Amino acid sequence: MDAILKVQRVEKYYGSRSSLTKAIDQLSFEVQKGEFVAIMGASGSGKTTLLNVISTIDRVTSGHIYVGEQDITKLKGNALNRFRREELGFIFQDFNLLDTLTAYENIALALSIQNVSVKEIDKKIQEVSKELDITSILGKYPYQLSGGEKQRVASARAIVTNPKIILADEPTGALDSRAARMLLEKFQYLDKMGVTILMVTHDAFTASYARRVIFIKDGKVFKEIHKGNDTRKEFFNQIIDVVTLLGGDLNDAL
Repeated sequence: MDAILKVQRVEKYYGSRSSLTKAIDQLSFEVQKGEFVAIMGASGSGKTTLLNVISTIDRVTSGHIYVGEQDITKLKGNALNRFRREELGFIFQDFNLLDTLTAYENIALALSIQNVSVKEIDKKIQEVSKELDITSILGKYPYQLSGGEKQRVASARAIVTNPKIILADEPTGALDSRAARMLLEKFQYLDKMGVTILMVTHDAFTASYARRVIFIKDGKVFKEIHKGNDTRKEFFNQIIDVVTLLGGDLNDAL
Protein backbone atom coordinates (compact mmCIF):
# COMPACT_ATOMS: atom_id res chain seq x y z
CA MET A 1 0.00 0.00 0.00
CA ASP A 2 1.05 3.62 -0.57
CA ALA A 3 1.35 6.08 2.31
CA ILE A 4 -0.92 9.06 1.63
CA LEU A 5 0.18 10.82 4.83
CA LYS A 6 3.64 10.80 6.40
CA VAL A 7 4.28 12.62 9.67
CA GLN A 8 8.03 12.68 10.30
CA ARG A 9 9.59 13.74 13.63
CA VAL A 10 7.17 16.63 14.10
CA GLU A 11 7.54 19.00 17.03
CA LYS A 12 5.26 21.86 17.98
CA TYR A 13 5.99 24.41 20.69
CA TYR A 14 3.75 27.17 22.04
CA GLY A 15 4.70 30.20 24.10
CA SER A 16 7.82 32.32 24.41
CA ARG A 17 11.42 31.32 25.06
CA SER A 18 10.97 31.90 28.77
CA SER A 19 7.84 29.73 28.93
CA LEU A 20 7.69 27.06 26.24
CA THR A 21 5.11 24.29 26.08
CA LYS A 22 5.81 21.28 23.87
CA ALA A 23 2.50 20.12 22.41
CA ILE A 24 3.98 17.56 19.98
CA ASP A 25 7.24 15.76 20.68
CA GLN A 26 9.16 14.06 17.81
CA LEU A 27 5.95 12.41 16.59
CA SER A 28 6.02 10.12 13.54
CA PHE A 29 3.47 7.85 11.84
CA GLU A 30 1.99 7.08 8.43
CA VAL A 31 -1.51 6.62 7.04
CA GLN A 32 -1.92 4.39 4.01
CA LYS A 33 -4.13 5.19 1.04
CA GLY A 34 -7.70 4.07 1.75
CA GLU A 35 -7.09 3.59 5.47
CA PHE A 36 -9.45 4.72 8.27
CA VAL A 37 -7.35 5.76 11.27
CA ALA A 38 -8.48 7.19 14.61
CA ILE A 39 -6.33 9.34 16.88
CA MET A 40 -7.15 9.14 20.60
CA GLY A 41 -5.78 10.93 23.62
CA ALA A 42 -6.78 12.83 26.73
CA SER A 43 -7.28 16.59 26.73
CA GLY A 44 -3.85 18.18 26.37
CA SER A 45 -2.27 15.08 24.82
CA GLY A 46 -1.56 16.87 21.53
CA LYS A 47 -4.16 15.19 19.31
CA THR A 48 -5.93 18.43 18.33
CA THR A 49 -2.61 20.18 17.73
CA LEU A 50 -1.63 17.26 15.51
CA LEU A 51 -4.79 17.65 13.44
CA ASN A 52 -4.18 21.39 13.19
CA VAL A 53 -0.66 21.01 11.76
CA ILE A 54 -1.77 18.30 9.32
CA SER A 55 -4.61 20.53 8.14
CA THR A 56 -2.15 23.49 7.87
CA ILE A 57 -4.28 25.53 10.29
CA ASP A 58 -1.07 25.70 12.35
CA ARG A 59 2.63 25.43 11.53
CA VAL A 60 5.06 22.82 12.85
CA THR A 61 8.06 24.00 14.84
CA SER A 62 10.21 21.29 13.26
CA GLY A 63 9.77 18.09 11.26
CA HIS A 64 7.93 17.37 8.03
CA ILE A 65 4.45 16.32 6.95
CA TYR A 66 3.90 14.80 3.51
CA VAL A 67 0.53 14.39 1.82
CA GLY A 68 1.22 12.27 -1.21
CA GLU A 69 4.69 13.37 -2.30
CA GLN A 70 4.21 16.98 -1.22
CA ASP A 71 5.89 18.41 1.89
CA ILE A 72 3.04 20.58 3.16
CA THR A 73 5.19 22.21 5.86
CA LYS A 74 6.89 24.21 3.08
CA LEU A 75 3.72 25.47 1.39
CA LYS A 76 2.88 29.18 1.44
CA GLY A 77 0.48 31.63 -0.18
CA ASN A 78 -1.48 30.45 -3.20
CA ALA A 79 0.10 26.99 -3.12
CA LEU A 80 -1.10 26.52 0.46
CA ASN A 81 -4.61 27.72 -0.37
CA ARG A 82 -4.74 25.40 -3.37
CA PHE A 83 -3.63 22.46 -1.22
CA ARG A 84 -6.35 23.11 1.36
CA ARG A 85 -8.98 23.54 -1.35
CA GLU A 86 -8.09 20.55 -3.51
CA GLU A 87 -6.29 17.97 -1.39
CA LEU A 88 -8.06 18.06 1.99
CA GLY A 89 -11.61 17.39 3.13
CA PHE A 90 -12.81 18.57 6.56
CA ILE A 91 -15.54 17.26 8.83
CA PHE A 92 -16.09 19.26 12.02
CA GLN A 93 -17.98 18.54 15.23
CA ASP A 94 -20.23 21.58 14.73
CA PHE A 95 -20.93 20.84 11.03
CA ASN A 96 -19.90 24.32 9.72
CA LEU A 97 -22.76 24.46 7.21
CA LEU A 98 -23.94 27.82 5.86
CA ASP A 99 -27.47 28.48 7.15
CA THR A 100 -28.50 30.53 4.08
CA LEU A 101 -27.72 27.69 1.66
CA THR A 102 -29.57 24.42 1.09
CA ALA A 103 -27.84 21.10 1.67
CA TYR A 104 -27.27 20.86 -2.10
CA GLU A 105 -25.76 24.36 -2.23
CA ASN A 106 -23.52 23.68 0.79
CA ILE A 107 -22.09 20.64 -0.97
CA ALA A 108 -21.85 22.43 -4.32
CA LEU A 109 -19.89 25.32 -2.82
CA ALA A 110 -16.73 23.21 -2.48
CA LEU A 111 -16.88 22.40 -6.20
CA SER A 112 -17.86 25.90 -7.32
CA ILE A 113 -14.68 27.25 -5.73
CA GLN A 114 -12.76 24.86 -8.00
CA ASN A 115 -14.62 26.20 -11.07
CA VAL A 116 -16.25 22.84 -11.79
CA SER A 117 -19.03 23.03 -14.37
CA VAL A 118 -22.66 23.07 -13.23
CA LYS A 119 -23.37 19.76 -15.00
CA GLU A 120 -20.38 18.07 -13.35
CA ILE A 121 -21.31 19.52 -9.96
CA ASP A 122 -24.78 18.03 -10.19
CA LYS A 123 -23.40 14.64 -11.22
CA LYS A 124 -20.94 14.54 -8.32
CA ILE A 125 -23.52 15.67 -5.78
CA GLN A 126 -26.04 13.05 -6.89
CA GLU A 127 -23.38 10.34 -6.61
CA VAL A 128 -22.17 11.29 -3.13
CA SER A 129 -25.70 11.94 -1.87
CA LYS A 130 -26.74 8.45 -2.85
CA GLU A 131 -23.73 7.00 -0.98
CA LEU A 132 -24.62 8.92 2.19
CA ASP A 133 -28.42 8.54 1.93
CA ILE A 134 -29.15 12.28 1.80
CA THR A 135 -30.72 12.60 -1.67
CA SER A 136 -34.16 13.33 -0.19
CA ILE A 137 -32.92 16.26 1.94
CA LEU A 138 -30.81 18.12 -0.63
CA GLY A 139 -33.40 20.90 -0.96
CA LYS A 140 -33.62 21.57 2.78
CA TYR A 141 -31.78 24.20 4.79
CA PRO A 142 -29.59 23.28 7.80
CA TYR A 143 -32.23 24.42 10.32
CA GLN A 144 -34.60 21.84 8.82
CA LEU A 145 -32.16 18.97 9.35
CA SER A 146 -31.37 16.74 12.30
CA GLY A 147 -27.84 16.63 13.70
CA GLY A 148 -27.13 13.36 11.94
CA GLU A 149 -28.41 14.71 8.62
CA LYS A 150 -26.28 17.83 8.98
CA GLN A 151 -23.18 15.75 9.61
CA ARG A 152 -23.85 13.55 6.59
CA VAL A 153 -24.25 16.70 4.46
CA ALA A 154 -20.95 17.96 5.90
CA SER A 155 -19.39 14.59 5.07
CA ALA A 156 -20.69 14.83 1.50
CA ARG A 157 -19.16 18.29 1.19
CA ALA A 158 -15.83 16.87 2.42
CA ILE A 159 -15.64 13.96 -0.02
CA VAL A 160 -17.28 15.47 -3.14
CA THR A 161 -14.01 17.08 -4.24
CA ASN A 162 -12.24 13.70 -4.08
CA PRO A 163 -9.52 14.89 -1.65
CA LYS A 164 -6.42 12.85 -0.86
CA ILE A 165 -7.42 12.66 2.80
CA ILE A 166 -10.41 13.56 4.96
CA LEU A 167 -9.69 15.04 8.39
CA ALA A 168 -12.51 14.53 10.89
CA ASP A 169 -12.44 16.39 14.22
CA GLU A 170 -14.77 14.76 16.78
CA PRO A 171 -17.36 14.13 14.04
CA THR A 172 -19.83 12.40 16.39
CA GLY A 173 -19.40 14.84 19.27
CA ALA A 174 -22.68 16.67 18.65
CA LEU A 175 -24.72 13.58 17.69
CA ASP A 176 -26.93 11.24 19.66
CA SER A 177 -25.98 7.56 19.74
CA ARG A 178 -28.24 6.53 16.83
CA ALA A 179 -27.04 9.34 14.54
CA ALA A 180 -23.44 8.67 15.54
CA ARG A 181 -23.75 4.99 14.66
CA MET A 182 -25.30 5.80 11.27
CA LEU A 183 -22.51 8.27 10.46
CA LEU A 184 -19.77 5.85 11.51
CA GLU A 185 -21.28 3.08 9.39
CA LYS A 186 -21.11 5.51 6.44
CA PHE A 187 -17.46 6.18 7.29
CA GLN A 188 -16.83 2.43 7.16
CA TYR A 189 -18.55 2.32 3.77
CA LEU A 190 -16.38 5.19 2.50
CA ASP A 191 -13.33 3.35 3.82
CA LYS A 192 -14.28 0.30 1.76
CA MET A 193 -14.63 2.60 -1.26
CA GLY A 194 -11.00 3.69 -0.83
CA VAL A 195 -11.52 7.03 0.93
CA THR A 196 -8.70 7.88 3.37
CA ILE A 197 -9.93 9.15 6.75
CA LEU A 198 -7.97 10.47 9.74
CA MET A 199 -10.32 11.04 12.68
CA VAL A 200 -9.58 12.62 16.05
CA THR A 201 -11.90 11.42 18.82
CA HIS A 202 -12.02 11.07 22.59
CA ASP A 203 -14.66 8.35 22.35
CA ALA A 204 -13.76 4.64 22.37
CA PHE A 205 -17.03 3.62 20.66
CA THR A 206 -16.35 6.02 17.78
CA ALA A 207 -12.73 4.88 17.47
CA SER A 208 -13.81 1.23 17.27
CA TYR A 209 -15.15 1.83 13.73
CA ALA A 210 -11.65 2.64 12.45
CA ARG A 211 -9.14 0.10 11.15
CA ARG A 212 -6.36 1.40 13.38
CA VAL A 213 -6.17 3.54 16.52
CA ILE A 214 -3.13 5.62 17.42
CA PHE A 215 -2.98 6.72 21.06
CA ILE A 216 -1.22 10.03 21.78
CA LYS A 217 0.23 10.85 25.21
CA ASP A 218 2.30 13.93 26.05
CA GLY A 219 2.68 14.72 22.36
CA LYS A 220 4.08 11.30 21.47
CA VAL A 221 2.68 8.08 20.04
CA PHE A 222 2.04 5.94 23.12
CA LYS A 223 0.64 2.87 21.36
CA GLU A 224 -1.23 1.85 18.23
CA ILE A 225 -3.56 -1.08 17.70
CA HIS A 226 -4.99 -2.66 14.54
CA LYS A 227 -8.45 -4.10 14.09
CA GLY A 228 -7.32 -6.84 11.71
CA ASN A 229 -9.96 -9.56 11.55
CA ASP A 230 -11.51 -8.69 14.91
CA THR A 231 -15.16 -7.72 15.19
CA ARG A 232 -15.94 -4.14 16.09
CA LYS A 233 -16.86 -5.25 19.62
CA GLU A 234 -13.55 -7.09 20.02
CA PHE A 235 -11.68 -4.03 18.74
CA PHE A 236 -13.63 -1.84 21.16
CA ASN A 237 -12.44 -4.05 24.01
CA GLN A 238 -8.85 -3.66 22.79
CA ILE A 239 -9.27 0.10 22.89
CA ILE A 240 -10.64 -0.06 26.42
CA ASP A 241 -7.65 -2.20 27.44
CA VAL A 242 -5.28 0.55 26.27
CA VAL A 243 -7.36 3.20 28.02
CA THR A 244 -7.13 1.14 31.21
CA LEU A 245 -3.39 0.75 30.74
CA LEU A 246 -3.07 4.52 30.59
CA GLY A 247 -4.99 4.85 33.86
CA GLY A 248 -6.41 8.26 34.61
CA ASP A 249 -4.87 9.89 31.55
CA LEU A 250 -7.73 8.86 29.29
CA ASN A 251 -10.68 8.85 31.65
CA ASP A 252 -12.48 11.20 29.27
CA ALA A 253 -12.16 8.61 26.47
CA LEU A 254 -14.85 6.37 27.93
